[in-house]
Amino acid sequence: MYRSHVLVCGGTGCTSSGSQQIMEALKAEIAKNDLTEEVSVVQTGCHGLCALGPIMIIYPDATFYSMVKVEDIPEIVAEHLLKGRVVTRLLYNETVTPAGSVKALIDTDFYKKQHRIALRNCGIINPEVIEEYIGTGGYEALGKVLTEMTPDDVIQCLLDSGLRGRGGGGFPTGLKWKLAKQNDADQKYVCCNADEGDPGAFMDRSVLEGDPHAVLEAMAIAGYAIGASQGYIYVRAEYPIAVERLKIAINQAREMELLGNNIFGSDFSFDIDLRLGAGAFVCGEETALMTSIEGNRGEPRPRPPFPAQKGLFGKPTILNNVETYANIPQIILHGAQWFASMGTEKSKGTKVFALGGKIHNTGLVEIPMGTTLREVIEEIGGGIPNGKKFKAAQTGGPSGGCIPAEHFDIPIDYDNLISIGSMMGSGGLIVMDEDDCMVDIAKFFLEFTVEESCGKCTPCRVGTKRMLEILTKITKGQATMEDLDKLEELCYYIKDNSLCGLGQTAPNPVLSTLRYFRDEYEAHIKEKRCPAGVCKALLSYRIDADKCRGCTLCARNCPNNAISGTVRNPHVIDQDKCIKCGACMEKCKFGAIYKK
Repeated sequence: MYRSHVLVCGGTGCTSSGSQQIMEALKAEIAKNDLTEEVSVVQTGCHGLCALGPIMIIYPDATFYSMVKVEDIPEIVAEHLLKGRVVTRLLYNETVTPAGSVKALIDTDFYKKQHRIALRNCGIINPEVIEEYIGTGGYEALGKVLTEMTPDDVIQCLLDSGLRGRGGGGFPTGLKWKLAKQNDADQKYVCCNADEGDPGAFMDRSVLEGDPHAVLEAMAIAGYAIGASQGYIYVRAEYPIAVERLKIAINQAREMELLGNNIFGSDFSFDIDLRLGAGAFVCGEETALMTSIEGNRGEPRPRPPFPAQKGLFGKPTILNNVETYANIPQIILHGAQWFASMGTEKSKGTKVFALGGKIHNTGLVEIPMGTTLREVIEEIGGGIPNGKKFKAAQTGGPSGGCIPAEHFDIPIDYDNLISIGSMMGSGGLIVMDEDDCMVDIAKFFLEFTVEESCGKCTPCRVGTKRMLEILTKITKGQATMEDLDKLEELCYYIKDNSLCGLGQTAPNPVLSTLRYFRDEYEAHIKEKRCPAGVCKALLSYRIDADKCRGCTLCARNCPNNAISGTVRNPHVIDQDKCIKCGACMEKCKFGAIYKK
């Protein structure tokens, strides 16, 4: 019986910061101090607060250490694990009260407004040990379904819960399953979309890394509900930790006969295989994903017929994303009304977001639907760094739109976001401050879309390139107001005529920035000026002769020798040589260099 358990985050973020080396050093130091029989080291998934990784939590007192380094390990072992004294300098500062005592992690600003359902086990259990998942109630929902419920009961439970697809479209999950069940076939399939490709999105990856069995269990439940015996998880190969843990989880479930033939002694058989994607964004679209699983080039197919009628290999198929599946075992165990009691009238339950951009607490959060954007950014996210003002938040990535400051208090749910020109998307939430240029942001997302277009349909293949050309002209100060009209016209044409959902939503970042920040577009065109000082073609760096002290620091740090001047005399920037990197302004100690 261990007296202490040391949980170390083994998610991608913390792994990239050295958590594997920390675990190795920790085990070695524990052995060195003869604590192997008393202290257990547990590798977990992401706990959410990625900005402070690598993260270590020591139980039973739940001490939360952040930004731990290998060189900190001897002190943690000697002080905390041997002597019971907390190493205060490594504590997450939000857990420390003014009186100097340590408060529970759940009471910190980052966690207290969250409600973890999809993420309930992430950061808590070792995802590579099936017994730990079972110890938290894992596979009880599957057992309940197979012994107490009919397929129609399962589907009705999901319909009553109000669960909608968390992959972006928000289609009712129970209705999707119902349609697939109604179509008779000799074979049906259950697919999981783990091809998370939005810039800034890492929700599904974190669930797979921290709680893979929740997805396997839910897919088996789906198979029982619609009459399928085979499932596929389509996960991008760029997620090596997630892929490895899925392989381990599938093998463990098979060994314990939780996948395979006659599960729980019933006549229900179901198995799951992995298919690795090569990183094509279009394969996040359901028909393109199925085409890729079939071994063909990942391109979308016209709908109808919909996958519930004719999907993978021409058979009835359901496809849900990772987060959607992660909710299902809990809905089965706790009941539809439990889930429906959270959220808003038309958007039930919780939503996982990946917070990124200009915000203190970058990481993973799970909030009840209806939580306001202000609460997410100012309270959970800790606000904007460096005293800057909030300007906008991009949700839904390249398929979404921006939420401006005027809608800072909007409750986040499917319908509210659509009403203001944005969308939920899979859950990426990128925060921007006053220093961001919204024209440049729209250009960034469109560059991504152009690069990732499969090219099957002309509106997306050609239209997005023409849009990008116009945006590039605007950021260089070469566009006219006629170009702006043409850009808007192209947006609506592509939206109405593209083959798949990705092409149809590609213009959203442009349309939403035009809707709320048209003045910035017009400043680029009419005044040849970037209000945020981001677009380099419209930018120049100048030296205020009255403030310059002639210290030569700017000249010494200029990578292109564009600054000249003598000691103690004002310097000058040669605009023809300046590459506009900003190094001079960053190094100037007297505030003499400014952007124009």
